[in-house]
Amino acid sequence: MSGCHTHSRPAAPRVAALGHWMRDHRGVIQTIQWSVVGLYGFLLLVPALLPLPDDQAHILTNLTVLAEFIFWGLWWPFVLISMVLLGRVWCGVFCPEGTLTEAATHIGLGRPIPRWMRWPGWPFVAFLGTTLYGQMASVYQYPTGALVVLGGSTVAAVLVGLIYGKRGTRVWCRHLCPVNGVFSLLSKLSPLAFLTDRSAWERFNHEHRGSEVRHHAPHCPPLVPLKQMQSTSPCHMCARCSGYKEAIFLSTRMPGVEVIEESAQRATRWEFILLIHGLLGVAIGAFHWTVSPWFVALKQAVALWLVNHGWLWPLETTAPWWLLTNYPAHNDVFNLLDGAVLISYILTTSILLGSAISLALALGNACLGRWSWQRLWHLSHALIPVGGIGVFLGLSATTVTLLRGDGLQLYWINEFRALLLALAMFWSLRLAWRIAGEYTTHPGRRSGMLAGVGLALGLVGLAWWLMFVGW
Repeated sequence: MSGCHTHSRPAAPRVAALGHWMRDHRGVIQTIQWSVVGLYGFLLLVPALLPLPDDQAHILTNLTVLAEFIFWGLWWPFVLISMVLLGRVWCGVFCPEGTLTEAATHIGLGRPIPRWMRWPGWPFVAFLGTTLYGQMASVYQYPTGALVVLGGSTVAAVLVGLIYGKRGTRVWCRHLCPVNGVFSLLSKLSPLAFLTDRSAWERFNHEHRGSEVRHHAPHCPPLVPLKQMQSTSPCHMCARCSGYKEAIFLSTRMPGVEVIEESAQRATRWEFILLIHGLLGVAIGAFHWTVSPWFVALKQAVALWLVNHGWLWPLETTAPWWLLTNYPAHNDVFNLLDGAVLISYILTTSILLGSAISLALALGNACLGRWSWQRLWHLSHALIPVGGIGVFLGLSATTVTLLRGDGLQLYWINEFRALLLALAMFWSLRLAWRIAGEYTTHPGRRSGMLAGVGLALGLVGLAWWLMFVGW
């Protein structure tokens, strides 16, 4: 990279002014943050204390159903969309866990961040663990499931804030948050960014060399090295660095351009695993199993085998609701077989679908010339749009279910889903074509690469077709 980032436009005065406004009005930002914390706590705790709603409950007549709709029908699906449109503004301005973990550091021990916490595989492991546990506890259906999954994550965030990091840092958000990796990937597509103009930084240092005026570095909660900030992935868009050294401004850029340029050097193996085996594997498996006839057939086959061999305890043994779904009054109880088959189905989907997509990308990578692992990691970033829209479609299935329960039929919903998926695939193909242009100008090689990416997208499209149409 050159001294100045090449993928952002010169800071437009009005856009830069918005960043300065956010920097100068911390009181307003903090009011928003603690208001969200209050709403989050209310919607998480109160429904868990109320009786479960019956079949006649509706969004506007029952607090538990309303909380379910807000969390899973609106909150999380549109948080994902906000990453693509605005970067990680959610993290820096709205996220209750970020607010709480940062506040906890002011009364905590302030211990150094341990080496184990810096392991780059945590984003995938945390995403995998949270997804599996959420499915076992039926996090989308029951307020107690949401309490243990979301509430457990929040408690962990506060504990990490109390133990590690200096005052005002967000160690949890930087290293252990279950959705940090997903947000890091999606924010690469954002047209808004705080990025450092390296040449302006050096010019400022040169002009003020020997000056008695001290320019204290702004506090950065997610611990981003400001001088090297060339990616939106770690930035929480809190605007505290806006205008620093006349080199950092809120600016606009072409959507997805970071994937084309910066990812050439910054894409990693763990990002590849999170995207291909996480967003396009684990997540699809988690959304699939509730409607999959393959899941039913697998469970029946295993159950028959167990009965024939006299092993009845996996079919008779249950677990507390905070481990496995256990609501007998609603005829919804998981036994050990249900839990084992559920986990096996999701992991198998991740392995098989992720491996098939990886092979398709590898074929595309091979078309670009001599083998390069870094180029494969880079090429995989072309699938970020389709990975993001897939999770949005899966989460918004809850939105559709709840609205239909209130009498809205939404007959057009499958056509709308198909349109969103087609647009995301087109964007992925366009990104892949431009990524290939970073390595070769040969049209045949670029077309071969595009065929490999197209095959990967076809596999993803088939998976979503099965869920919404085929089954």
